[in-house]
Amino acid sequence: MDASTSPAAAAPEPPPGPPPAPAPPSRLRRLAVPAGVLAAVVGAFGYVAAVDPNEPGHYPVCPMLRFTGMFCPGCGGLRSAHAFAHGDLATALGANAPAVAGYVVFAVVWLVWAVRAARGRPMRIALAPGYWWAVGAVLVVFSVVRNLPFGSALAP
Repeated sequence: MDASTSPAAAAPEPPPGPPPAPAPPSRLRRLAVPAGVLAAVVGAFGYVAAVDPNEPGHYPVCPMLRFTGMFCPGCGGLRSAHAFAHGDLATALGANAPAVAGYVVFAVVWLVWAVRAARGRPMRIALAPGYWWAVGAVLVVFSVVRNLPFGSALAP
């Protein structure tokens, strides 16, 4: 009897069927990414709350405003975030209303993401292209109107 036919030399047979599934990640691990994103946003808002954008020299000037003299859709966003962080919703809306809407949308999407992550379900945002075009159109109209004389109330 040679070594290739001996029962001790034969490799063990793999068990039949698919390999066992890995254990699902713990709830703490599933919440790590949403918690990290929230920490980054809170840190950014904390910085903008502490360093007043109304004081000159703290932040760079918007390039579009500097070179064209026109307000872009983001102009006033830092002042809006500063006022929002201090609880002054009227001033935040006056500085940049779409930015405030963005803060609210972010909060809702983050909350849904965190709940789904805690339950072990994936988060997927699948909006039709028409929705994205509509958001873009609203921002373009907002930008045009805030630069016209009758829309000066929308200027930051």
